[in-house]
Amino acid sequence: MAEVGVSDSQHTIHTDEMCDESDEEVEPKLTYERITNDVSAILKKESATCLAVHSRFIALGTHLGKINIIDVLGNRVNDRELCLHKTSVNQISIDEKGEYLATSSDDRIVIFGLYSSDHNYHNSFDRPVRAIAIDPYFRRPGGGKRFVVGEADKIILFEKTFLARYRTTILQQSRGHIRNIRWRTQYIAWASDQCVKIYDIEDRVVITYIDREKDNDVQRFRPELFRCHFCWKDDRTLLIGWADSIKICCIKQKQNNELPRRYVELTASFNVEFGVCGIAPIESKLVVLCVNKVANELDNAYNCRVEVIEPIGTDNYEEISSDILSPKSFNSCRSNDYHVECLPEEGLYLILCPKDLIVAKPREEDDHVTWLLEHQQYEEALEVVKYNKSLKKHNVQSVGSVYLKYLLEQSHHSQYEKAAQLCPTICGADRDAWENEIVRFKRIDQLRVVAPYLPRGPELVLNPAIYEIVLKEFLEMDSAGFLRTIREWNTNLYSIPTIVKATLDVLTIDPKNERLLEALAELYSREGKHDKALTIYKDIGNKTQVFDLIRKYGLYSKLQEQLEVFLQLNADEASKLLIENQETIPVELVVKKLKSKPQLLLTYLDHLVHKDPDVCAVHHGLLVELYAQYSSEKLMAFLRSSNHYQLEKALDICRKKNLFNEIVFLLGRMGNTKEALQLITDKLDDINHAIEFCKEHSDAELWEDLIKYSMNKPCFIRVLLRNIGTHMADPIALIHRIPEGMEIDGLNEALVKILRDYNLQSELEDGCRRVLVSDCYSLLQKLNRQQRRGVSIDDDYLCQGCQRKIFAREIRYATDIVVFNCRHIFHESCLLATKGEFVCVICSAQQKSEFMIS
Repeated sequence: MAEVGVSDSQHTIHTDEMCDESDEEVEPKLTYERITNDVSAILKKESATCLAVHSRFIALGTHLGKINIIDVLGNRVNDRELCLHKTSVNQISIDEKGEYLATSSDDRIVIFGLYSSDHNYHNSFDRPVRAIAIDPYFRRPGGGKRFVVGEADKIILFEKTFLARYRTTILQQSRGHIRNIRWRTQYIAWASDQCVKIYDIEDRVVITYIDREKDNDVQRFRPELFRCHFCWKDDRTLLIGWADSIKICCIKQKQNNELPRRYVELTASFNVEFGVCGIAPIESKLVVLCVNKVANELDNAYNCRVEVIEPIGTDNYEEISSDILSPKSFNSCRSNDYHVECLPEEGLYLILCPKDLIVAKPREEDDHVTWLLEHQQYEEALEVVKYNKSLKKHNVQSVGSVYLKYLLEQSHHSQYEKAAQLCPTICGADRDAWENEIVRFKRIDQLRVVAPYLPRGPELVLNPAIYEIVLKEFLEMDSAGFLRTIREWNTNLYSIPTIVKATLDVLTIDPKNERLLEALAELYSREGKHDKALTIYKDIGNKTQVFDLIRKYGLYSKLQEQLEVFLQLNADEASKLLIENQETIPVELVVKKLKSKPQLLLTYLDHLVHKDPDVCAVHHGLLVELYAQYSSEKLMAFLRSSNHYQLEKALDICRKKNLFNEIVFLLGRMGNTKEALQLITDKLDDINHAIEFCKEHSDAELWEDLIKYSMNKPCFIRVLLRNIGTHMADPIALIHRIPEGMEIDGLNEALVKILRDYNLQSELEDGCRRVLVSDCYSLLQKLNRQQRRGVSIDDDYLCQGCQRKIFAREIRYATDIVVFNCRHIFHESCLLATKGEFVCVICSAQQKSEFMIS
């Protein structure tokens, strides 16, 4: 076979009012190939006139009256060339089994058995027979051996009789010449120049007729130019294409049994923008061979094309694709020279013109992918090959390689990034594919983009040289990316000495590049040269990596050697490391080394005292001095929390620094509350502080001193009145001491507050008293209930006095029983005999002995 070129498809939607053509290119639905081999030789000598297809072979009728039996590749089957007619073959019909042919021409009709001559038959007519159809069940036993012919305007049924002769019956005489007949199961459809009729051979009745469209241009669509084309879609659906009209007919069963028992429903009817030369079904759509309505003015020929359309509703359609064909000698063809036959179940559509035979097939997935690639729809093509396992021509790598090439040719970073993201999908675990794509990225200096997507194991690892050239591109063009990649990649992917040497070479040109220095430190660290790495981190001032490296590899000796340097680099992190490793680097050693650096020492001791105050208890006095000098805001909290410093020395330090709040606290802690209060009132002049101080120490003399100090200060008196109502036994005495005539803002409110506080205090005391009485009464009742409760005594209990069983067997020994709360049990007689009163002998003896011991 040879491929047949088609034009680009166009996508169009047709309605009753308008026909809008879209510029968007749409994928064709069919592929086309020219059938060659023996067909080429046949059509070189003769012209084809008709065609019939079967799943086993193709029957090709010629202008010279011959029937050629060929296969789908164009080869003659068993060199079969049947010379059955002397004039052009008009129509060929094949039975269901593919064993008998029925052919007609202007001279005669022939029934010919391909494998048996038992039922061969031929007959001549006075008028040309342009159509014939054989019973699909012709070969079936008892089937009647029937066929129908269209002699001019008559439909004649031939049936074989008992004596092996054919009986003829005129089924109907039509208006105009019969030009096409198709027989499917029990239904026969024929077309004349005026109408299409459907005949039910079972009921021997015409069940419908469909007239030709009345409004068509009679001259333009003359029968000799545009004959009726139809085919059976299934056993009950007939597709009709006539001039510029398409109809879909469906045979249905009536509810009653009146003849005809079936009727035909017209499910769709619409006009098209072309002349129909053949029609066939393809799934829910239609394949229509068509020509322009008007012949080409230059050569009086009709341009041929294949339309795939889909009916919409009952009166319009959507054009799915349109392919222009260029069969041989198409310039000399007329519309009635074209024929279409199909085998929908096999996906074959045969298109015949006098000098060419073309086969169309629904596009396979490989064809779909090819079309997508040709139209640069690479993403869609890649999605198809990813999920379709039946492809023969295309795969993920072949399509992906084309797509990557296209993306990399766009010279845009976003496209480079997209290409890099696709590499894992496209290359998968194929090492060669990866290396080929990396070469492409290398040519355009975009290895940095693909670096995050390179395979790094364990399933697949590339040649180390690949990773090295990627790192070198980072090294030369992107120092930040180089550092990031060094941290992300495992060292088994590349040679560390090779990358170290390359990094040192670049650093000779740019020695202050901190990112490259940091990357070099990372490489040294991975190579085991931690000292070099630590030196680089320290020199560039990398506060995080320095201490991570010391902690990770235990480089505490380096920390101890250069203690001040590391503390200056990051005092907090260094202090944490020192505290975590006190066994290696003792506290005393650190304090000794940092004596000359008090601020660094303070940072270290501050972290230490928060971690474990007792560890550095000996240095708490030093801490007081350091806090007072460099971080006085932390001193008060430390003074409150620690008990390991000398109060006098701490007080002296605070006096020198004029830290009055700390002095007040220390004086109060030393018991010198009067001086502390005087300092608050004289130096701080803070009445609230003074009140809190008095409340804290709860000393009546302190309150008296505060009152004396406040008597000449109205604002202090107002605050005192507001706060001491619940702290003084007699707030009225304070009020009497206020000098006469002194103006005090807010005095009324302060007095009201004193009364409210006093009232509240009284209510609280009263409430507490009621609660106490209630609880006492409840407990007394509970005690009474418990003591009145019965006590269970078993038969084997013994009297604590006589050591006999509590319960006597003989009535003469019976006596009352006394049980104490301590659960000791006595006979009443035994108890009276020893004490003369009801007292537990055992418990009273124990109490007496304890008293004597004490």
